[in-house]
Amino acid sequence: MTETLEKIDQMPPALREFILHWGDLGGQWGVNRSVAQIQALLYLSERPLQAEEIATCLGIARSNVSNSLKWLLGWRLIERVPVPGDRRDHFVAETDIWEMVLRIAESRKEREIDPATVVLRRCVSQGSEDPRVGKVAQQRLEAMLDFMETADNWYRQMICLPKAKVLALMKMGSRIVNFISAVKQGRNARKDGTEDAPREA
Repeated sequence: MTETLEKIDQMPPALREFILHWGDLGGQWGVNRSVAQIQALLYLSERPLQAEEIATCLGIARSNVSNSLKWLLGWRLIERVPVPGDRRDHFVAETDIWEMVLRIAESRKEREIDPATVVLRRCVSQGSEDPRVGKVAQQRLEAMLDFMETADNWYRQMICLPKAKVLALMKMGSRIVNFISAVKQGRNARKDGTEDAPREA
């Protein structure tokens, strides 16, 4: 994106389409369209932008821009930066994709997954003590809780790994599944005593 910030309808098609599509995705993920468009604009920008520029570029009301910037700051997807000779607030986006994904995941986990897990634990505990809760319902609550706790444990392990290792794991894709299957088959073979069985001449 050039030093002169164009209005969105005058931008190169690649940039315009990205910003508009990111806004649409935001809506599907439960995020205000304006918030997602502002994040996309800042992500593409080669320099810090101030709120008035953002409002003019995207054709969004100044008050809407202010609220959206507060939301993005709260999620740590953007930050304020000083610009010499200008007293207005300027903003830049987090541009490291991995860091951005981690921050979104962490925020969603804190706001959605953690409270849901607390409620599930309470439901499982209450259900085990209440004879009116049927066996099937209790088993399904316990299965849901087990899934949530397993996912939470996996998340905690993944965020502790160096970024390069996680990206390498992601790029391996189905090879990881094949490796795990091979290890499991090897263990089963040892249990059955078939791994070292003598070959026929």
